[in-house]
Amino acid sequence: MTNRILLVDDEPDLTSVFGMTLQDSGFEVDTFNDPFLALSNFKADLYHLLLIDVRMPRMDGFALYEKLKNIDDKVKVCFITAYEVDTQALTQRFPRLDIDSSIIKKPIFNEDFVRRVNKIINS
Repeated sequence: MTNRILLVDDEPDLTSVFGMTLQDSGFEVDTFNDPFLALSNFKADLYHLLLIDVRMPRMDGFALYEKLKNIDDKVKVCFITAYEVDTQALTQRFPRLDIDSSIIKKPIFNEDFVRRVNKIINS
């Protein structure tokens, strides 16, 4: 069974590059540049992993994750960001989330990106 990933980032160039990189590595990837569109198309038990940019207009990645978790509480998540994240606040907000393995810093080499995604999916 192919692992399916939902990738949400407001930068079309990044969703394109990350999406193609993951597809070339055997993943099935649905990409969205608008968190509201991603939310409206999300279905429970469809995705193995959510890759969500932290800073997006109109809805940040953490708010999107909370809404998606209300639909499917079993799906894994990894936040993507070029910014520093307050890990203490994130731990308080999502106490069951392993913060250290749930954040990917941009920029990242494609090989490292795929390795991190594989590790998260297989954990």
